[in-house]
Amino acid sequence: MRIRAAAPAELPLLQDIERAAGEPFRALGMAAIADDDPLPLDVLETYRRAGRAWVAVDAADRPVAYLLTDTVDGAAHIEQVSVHPDAARRGVGRALIEHLAAAAGEQGLAALTLTTFAEVPWNAPYYARLGFRPLADSDPALTEGLRAISRAEAAHGLSLWPRVCMRRELVREPRQSLPDLASPAPPGTAPRRVVGKPKDVQ
Repeated sequence: MRIRAAAPAELPLLQDIERAAGEPFRALGMAAIADDDPLPLDVLETYRRAGRAWVAVDAADRPVAYLLTDTVDGAAHIEQVSVHPDAARRGVGRALIEHLAAAAGEQGLAALTLTTFAEVPWNAPYYARLGFRPLADSDPALTEGLRAISRAEAAHGLSLWPRVCMRRELVREPRQSLPDLASPAPPGTAPRRVVGKPKDVQ
């Protein structure tokens, strides 16, 4: 599975991937999550231009998954990662996250962070297998930026189901060969999305 930067013409396909990736939530009684609209094309384009949108592609160079990232309090924050169900259980989600980990580590960022559903099998339990740990409310690693994201998600209706912030520490190896993930997040991208829609579980 190859990972590369998203191309402008592929952004509508990323929306399709997110829609398809949301469908399994219906079986858990979470239809509102399945029905949640993907990010608009202009927001996706902002991530793409900033070098913060990556896709995993199949043998025909067609995206089957994607990841968006912001920088929050010195960590690379996973804003969205979605894998098309047809490509699930093949290590695609893991590969995207490891790609981000390498890029963030080379930029000197301290960690990866995310917010996700605590009880959905392909969300928090999946991330725990990838080395993420849940952050208790008293944990110093639960920064003001992560708290703000959690509040925004609650305002978007995601607090109807238990959610958790998670963090994975990184080894810092600063280099300048990759896009600058430590620059400010793209404008107009206040947190509102579901992180960790269905993906591969291995």
